[in-house]
Order: sequence, then structure tokens, then C-alpha cells
Amino acid sequence: MPTHSPAAGRPHPAGPASLALMAASGFAGLGYQIVWTQQCALWLGHESAAVLAVVAAFFAGLALGARVAGPRLARSRQALRWYVGCELTIASWSLVLMAGVDPVSRGLLALIGPQPSAAWQWSIAFAGTFVLLLPATAAMGATLPAMERIGAGLHAQGRSIAAHYAANTAGAVLGVLASAFWLVPAIGLLRTAAVCVAINLACAGAAWWALPREVAPLQAAGHAATATAARRSALLRLAATGLLGIGYEVLVVRVLSQVDEDTVYTFAMLLAIYLVGSALGAAWYARRAGTDAADPDRTSDRLLGALAAACLLGAASLWGAQALQDAVRQALGPGMTSALGAEAMLAIAAFALPTIAMGALFSHLAAAARSAGASLGDALAANTLGAALAPLVFGVLIAPWLGPKAALLLIVAGYLLLVRRRAWHAPAAWGPALAAIALLVLAPPLAFVDVPAGGRVLSYRDGAMAAVSVVEDAEGVARLRINNRQQEGSSASRFVDARQALLPLLLHPGPQRALFLGLGTGVTASAAAEDPTLQVDAVELLPEVIAASAEFTHPDNGSQAPTSRLHVMAADARRYVRVSPNRYDVIVSDNFHPARSGSGALYTTEHFRAVRDRLADGGLFCQWLPLHQLDLSSLRSIVQSFLQVYPDGAAMLASNSLDTPVIGLIGHRGAGALGLARARERLARSTWPGALSELGLDDEYALLGSLVAGPAALAQFAAGAPANTDDRPVVSYQAPRLAYAPDSTPRARLLALLEAWRVAPREVLAGADGADELRRLQDYWLARDRFIVAGRDVTPSPDVRAMLAQVRAPLLDVVRISADFRPAAQPLRRMARALAATDPPAAEALLAELQAAQRPVSSGPFMRP
Repeated sequence: MPTHSPAAGRPHPAGPASLALMAASGFAGLGYQIVWTQQCALWLGHESAAVLAVVAAFFAGLALGARVAGPRLARSRQALRWYVGCELTIASWSLVLMAGVDPVSRGLLALIGPQPSAAWQWSIAFAGTFVLLLPATAAMGATLPAMERIGAGLHAQGRSIAAHYAANTAGAVLGVLASAFWLVPAIGLLRTAAVCVAINLACAGAAWWALPREVAPLQAAGHAATATAARRSALLRLAATGLLGIGYEVLVVRVLSQVDEDTVYTFAMLLAIYLVGSALGAAWYARRAGTDAADPDRTSDRLLGALAAACLLGAASLWGAQALQDAVRQALGPGMTSALGAEAMLAIAAFALPTIAMGALFSHLAAAARSAGASLGDALAANTLGAALAPLVFGVLIAPWLGPKAALLLIVAGYLLLVRRRAWHAPAAWGPALAAIALLVLAPPLAFVDVPAGGRVLSYRDGAMAAVSVVEDAEGVARLRINNRQQEGSSASRFVDARQALLPLLLHPGPQRALFLGLGTGVTASAAAEDPTLQVDAVELLPEVIAASAEFTHPDNGSQAPTSRLHVMAADARRYVRVSPNRYDVIVSDNFHPARSGSGALYTTEHFRAVRDRLADGGLFCQWLPLHQLDLSSLRSIVQSFLQVYPDGAAMLASNSLDTPVIGLIGHRGAGALGLARARERLARSTWPGALSELGLDDEYALLGSLVAGPAALAQFAAGAPANTDDRPVVSYQAPRLAYAPDSTPRARLLALLEAWRVAPREVLAGADGADELRRLQDYWLARDRFIVAGRDVTPSPDVRAMLAQVRAPLLDVVRISADFRPAAQPLRRMARALAATDPPAAEALLAELQAAQRPVSSGPFMRP
């Protein structure tokens, strides 16, 4: 029935209004969390310490706000003023943060430094984020106690928190989904925060209009020794369950990252399912509130036992996660909806039962704490403080130490240890305990490694952020994988990996110091470090990748790079280039998978500008892009961002591969120094100990022949595309679509670019080269494009005659266009040698045709294919 305001004397639908306000407040709160988490990762780094410290700081702020406000609210009759004040504080402080993004980011970056220790980074990341967000997070932590105080003053004593908690959590679900799938991709981070500010202001205004100004005082709680002991016990249980609940979430997300695509949508889906389950559990408990009043301890034991069993079932589902995902995607068919549906099913299997039990248990323990004399703020503070510790305890310490399997079973044990000893005679307690022991002994590790037939695992490392494996196939080819999904190179890609180092280095007239952002297998940086005149720094986010790279760069595997000239650092690449005092002649950025969580930040305008500031005068920056993992729409946004910093930028190909094409964007700090004569001199002065011809870099035409687009072509290609910026990370939200549902093949995308892009010698070359030399370079570009197009329809065959029938005519045509383009002549020579063993006349005829094709002929006007 409607209630009445003592001050205004008019009816107030307090129940529905307060639930709607809690839902709206939850929407805004999770919207802020999505925004602030992404922003803080840009300021602090993407290491596990930084990412998890932000989560911990957010929870710690909530806990402090609930703890400080809770007891005061319990005594106050002005709960509405508290609630309105909290909403206004959140909105106003969010506006302050929006206005101070740049100075805040600079200050935190300066404090952390380029390569901090884990302890220093955790401390600054946690303390800095805690203080930075505290006014808003503390106010968030007080909103639920304030609203519950309004309801408790209007209704019967002992009113359950569960209804408001369920409404707040349901709103949070909508906030997560709306922010990740709509707001941030459409309007960016700052405008999404502005939407949340508007919601806070609307909540404040609606509450002041719809809710009573004053509420009746609550009866003072007893302070007997038994009540004090019961209060302490309830608060300890709330803290422990907060620790275990968020610890379970951290571990499940960590395991599923080896099965899911690990995009921004993956995280949003997992978080949404977690919150849905919590809201359902709280809503279920709200409907039965009061039925356990006779024996609340017995109810606690039952809920704890049920939660332990639910976590066991959720953890057990992880062993079948890959099979479940494959089955769902096969049933739903191809497409992004199918892929997201499969990820949602995995989240439901792992989270549904545990989170429903968590929501009910929290509601019950909060009610028990209040019955024992604790305020709702105390209950929330205890639970949230435990949650704040979970990322450090389980994400940084326990999971890398014990592994995900043992860590998850430790959580089950933790819930069972909270059950009273007298309840252990029931199967609800000892049943999950026996099942956990059986899983610990019999179940394999929760590690997903795809091993091909006849292959083997060379190494496997479980880190705080990812699992890194090196797998060798039956042919002896080793591949480095992150979370089993993302391949970072292989022993078969040494040719291309080395070219990704040598191409940008040789385009600089005389580099002395180079920086490589991203290590991968380490072959690229190691190839550069083979040059005795070059000092090489490499920055890699994951320490496990650095350790695994030894499988590819050990001297036994062909590496000649001395460790004295190769300095590898475990650090965040973005932060390093913004904070490091060093200057570099050449900076090479790895081809990061744009769809993976966090990688899109390495393709923003702000990052490209920071890299330019790290270059010495005349320095060169090369950003490699994995076209085999990148859709053309996302590429257009990356090119747009690049051209805003390097307006005279150009593009080149790492190799002529159709199936794994890699494109490099190159830009200079100051005037560029490209030219045929200069390239010829640079090659002659090269001190790299290997034979450059083995990498296809025989001469100046082969070096500059890698160029595929000049600034005019790139500008036309990117026209109208939104730039990828820190505030509007369009690549992070757009690139996953290709990972979920490929709409084209890599070769189709490469051929489309070659058809659309143009490059004119005078546009990209600063040297005073002659007309004949420029014509030869144009012929080289044309031959290269024809060569790549010719490979589109070739079907590989072990029969040399079958292959020759396919490629003879097109390759000879390519050779006729440019005798300098050796990649076309080389396969014909190999086939001639193979034919010589069985058909010498045919081999001689092929070589004669090749020799005739290579004779110089007068060239007409330059024509594109």
C-alpha cells in the first residue's frame, strides 16, 4: 500500500519507486565501472597487477562508503538526503574525472614509471585508483544502505535487503550490456560516462520528488555479548564469502579465456551472467524472507553447502567447455550471434548455479548481521572488502602458484569451512568435500592446449593473465600460443618474422638503437640484435611469453643474437613509450591481434603520437598489422588514426603471403629519407651478419618494392572512417566481429587492397633518383601485384608437372614485367631442377623461356593490373 511523507503529507509509492531507483543506480554504477576500468588500463598498463588493482580499488571504495555511511544512516531520519547527496556526489565527481583525464593519466604514469616492479605497480595502481575514484565509489557504496534505510523506516522492522539488492544488480546487468554493446562503441567512453551522470542526476531528482523526506527511527539494536559475537561472526562470513565469490569469478574468467575469443564482448557477457545469477538469487531470497527466522544458522549452513556444490558443478563444466562451445556453435550455425550465444552458454554453465546461491547467501547473511545489531553498511562493507582482496589473492597469487584447478577447489573448500561443525553430519557438507577431493586427485589440469596428431607440448606456463604454450606438430613446426586461441608466431615463420625486423631497419639510413613493442616468439627482435652496431630493446606484456620465446631464439634454433645487445623488458608497451626517457632511431610495433582484449589500445591516435615522441629526429616507426586477423573496416580506422600523427605515412607488405598477409604502416619523425640510391647505399653499408638475399632483400628494388601505398592512397582509403582513439576505441569493439564471424578471407582482403591502393615513386621517395630507376621500381610493384594475384587460383600439388601447368604462364608474364622481381623466377628455377631428373629437355625449355623473359625490353606507360 502507498506510504506517506511526514513532511509533505502526500502518498509516495516508495516500494516500486525505490526499486526502480536502485535499478537505475546499478545501471550507472556498472557503466562507470566499464568506463573507468578501460581508462585506468590506459593510464596504468595492462599487466595483471594493474588490471586487478583497479577492480580491487573499486570494491575498496564501495566498502569504505558503506562502512562510513552505514552506522550513521541507521540512526538518521534523513535517509533521503543521504541518498540524494550520494547520487549528486557520484555525478559531480564523475564530471571532475571527465575534465581531468589528461593530467590524471600523466600523473599516474609518471608515478609508476616505464618498468615497475610488481609490488610497486600494484601499490600505485591500487592506491592511485582508490584515491582517484574514492568520492564516487564511496558514494556508490552508501546508496544501497540509504535506500534500504528509507524502506526500513517505512515498513516492518527486519525488512530484507534482498529486494533492493536484486533490483540494483538487475540494473547493473543492463548497464554492462548497454555500455559494451551500444554506448561505448557508439559514443565513446566520456560520453558514456556523461550518460551515467545524467542517470545519477535523474535518480536524485526522482527520489526527492517520489520518496518521503523523513523516515521513522529504528529501534536500537542490543549490545549483549551474544549479539556482539553473532554480529562478528556474520560480518566475518560476509567478508569471507565476498572474497570467495569474486575469487570464483576471477578464476572462471581466467579459464574461459582459453576457450572464448577473449574480446570486450566476452568480458561483458561473463559479467552480465554473473550479475544475473546474483540478482535472481537475491530475488528468490526476497520472496521467502522471514521463513528462516527460527533457525538462521541452519539456513546459512544449507546455503553454504549448496553454494559449495554449485561451485563444484560450475567448475566441473569447465572441463567440457570446448565441447559445449563447439556443440552450441554447430547447432546455431555461423555468425556473431551464434558465437556470442556459445560464450553465453559457457558463462551460464559456469556461473548460473553458483551466482544464484551467492545472491541468496549474501541476502541471508546481511539479514543475519542486521538481526545481530550490525548496520546494513557494515554488512556491505565486510562483503565488499573481501571482494576487494579477491583479485590479488586469487588472480595474482594463488592461480599462478597452484593452477586454476586447485584454486577453484580451494574456493569450494573455503565455503565448506564456513559451515558449522555440527552440520558436517549432513551430506550437504561432506558430499561436496568428497567430490572436491575426487576432482583434485582424478581430474586433469584446467589447461586447454590443442595438440595436433603426432604433436607434443614443448612448454606450458600458467600466468596471472594468460596461459602460454608452445606446441610442436608432427612436422617439427613449433607454435607459440596465448590462451590456446591466439598464435604469436611459429618456427616456420622465421622468414617473415626476420623481414619484419630488417625492412624497417634498412629503411632508416643508420639506426643505432631500436625498440620492439611486443616480443612474440622473439625472432623479430633477435634478428635485429644480430646486427653488431645496433642496441635493441624489446617490451613484452606477458612474462610467460618472454620465457617461452627461448624455444624459438635459443642458439640451437638458429638465433645468433647476443644477449648483450638485446634487452627484453616485461612491461606494458603503451606505458613504456609514454614514460621512458630513451630515444630510438627505429620503433617496430608487433602485429597485435586487434580483437583481443586490450590490444586495440595499441592502435590509437594517442599511442601513435606517444611513439612519435619517443623517436629520435629522423626516426622511423613501423606498425605491423595482421591483415589475416583484421577486417577492412577496422583497418580503415587504424589508418585514419595513423595518418593523424604521420600524414606522410606509407604502407608496405612484410611478404607476398596470401593466407597470412601482414601490412606495415611506416611514418617518420621529421623528413623521410627513402630513395633508391639511398637504399642501395644502406644495403651496401649493412652490418647484419646474415645474407640479406636469404630474406629476399637482394637489392634496393627488393627493399623499396615492399611499398604498396603512399599517403594519398591511404588518405583516400581511410576517408570517412572514425579514428581509433583512447576515448572512442572503435577497433576494440569492431575487430571482434571478424573473430566471431569471418566475412571474408585474408587473401580476399589483400587483393582488395592491392586493387584499391596506389603508390607513386615521387610520393614516397625523397631521393634524387633517375627516371629509369623509378620506372624499374614501378615495374617491380606491378610485377609484385601480378605475382600475388596469380597465386589466388593456384592449388598446391606435389606433382611438379601439375604445378608447372598452373603457374608457368603467369609467372613468366610477371618476369617479363620486371626482371628485378626475383620471387617469380625462383619457383620456376626450382621446378626446372626437379624436372631435370626425369625430363631434361623440358627443364631446358623452361630455363630458356625464363632467360628470354628476363631480357630487358622497352617499357611503356606504367599500368596497374
